Amino acid sequence: MDLLTNTIRPYAWGSTTAIAELIGERPTGEPQAEMWMGAHPGAPSRTPRGSLPDVIAADPERELGAGTVARFGPRLPFLLKLLAAASPLSLQVHPDLVQAREGYEAEQRRGIAVDAPHRNYKDANHKPELICALTDFEGLCGFRPAAGTADLLDGLQVPALAPYTEALRTLPEADALRQVLTDVLTGDPEETARTVADTAAACERLGGRYEVYARIARHFPGDPGVLASMLLHHVRLAPGEALYLSAGVPHAYLRGLGVELMSTSDNVLRCGLTPKHVDVPELLKVVRFASRGTEVLTPRPLPDGEELYETPVDEFRLSRLRLTDGTAAADLTRPAPQVLLCTEGGVRVGEVKLAPGASVFVPAGERTEVSGSGTLFRATVSC
Repeated sequence: MDLLTNTIRPYAWGSTTAIAELIGERPTGEPQAEMWMGAHPGAPSRTPRGSLPDVIAADPERELGAGTVARFGPRLPFLLKLLAAASPLSLQVHPDLVQAREGYEAEQRRGIAVDAPHRNYKDANHKPELICALTDFEGLCGFRPAAGTADLLDGLQVPALAPYTEALRTLPEADALRQVLTDVLTGDPEETARTVADTAAACERLGGRYEVYARIARHFPGDPGVLASMLLHHVRLAPGEALYLSAGVPHAYLRGLGVELMSTSDNVLRCGLTPKHVDVPELLKVVRFASRGTEVLTPRPLPDGEELYETPVDEFRLSRLRLTDGTAAADLTRPAPQVLLCTEGGVRVGEVKLAPGASVFVPAGERTEVSGSGTLFRATVSC
């Protein structure tokens, strides 16, 4: 197995302290948003044998296992991250696999450079993802029922919101959600900015359940995403709880530290809370206009002490082990690649000792025993 050296991405929304405190280093004063663990070309992990993509490319079946290569090709199909948000990420949605393939091929035919700022589909893969909280964590996820959003907006007593509440109360739910999101994102920019300002002022005045939207508006004054965010559930996760984001579900992380696991893809369509490109027509093709519950996940205990976060995805599987001194070593040998991340205490993986923030890549089939006292997250492929 290989101890990983990982890149920390300095996105502006990142916390200046959370990752540094976890790994026991002095904060730099700069934002540290994400630590990437995997073979994504944007920030591949490094090993004593070279970059992880190069290690895998040299012998895919040895590193990934024949089953993984047969299902996903000669690549690591998941990306593990530490994510530390101090301010809201963009409001966004991800395509399903068919949409990703069709969108990627269409943009390829049109000759749009992969790194062009208006490019939507950077690859032909979908991007389901799972976030597990390490601290108290906040996010927005999925449409709340239309009637509930109408009540929320009515409580602000902002006249410009009346057309939205009327649509939410009178149209079939899917039609109402589509119309309101479309109107928010395509309205006259100056009028929308005034409506956002009036809405933000009302949220500041009322507080309570409106406080989160006032906070979002402070970060993104005048942004139509402030109004779009009010269509979504506000979700709070306690440490150990998780949220699964499937295709078509609008979401945004607001603040907190967590472990994130996703399929290897960069396909994001944005709804707001960002200076980046927002392609409204393409976005509307991808969004699933249906209310849903918040679906907070708690891990299911397995007989060997492992705790599994169950998701309907083949490309990744996330579990947690909480180890204590004196217990028998757990055997994690698996016929698929693994990335193991320590988030608390001290954990031994084979002969490698992991402190918080340290991780290892384990090739398929390699004997893997873990022991110690701490918390270990295990990312692998569903078998």
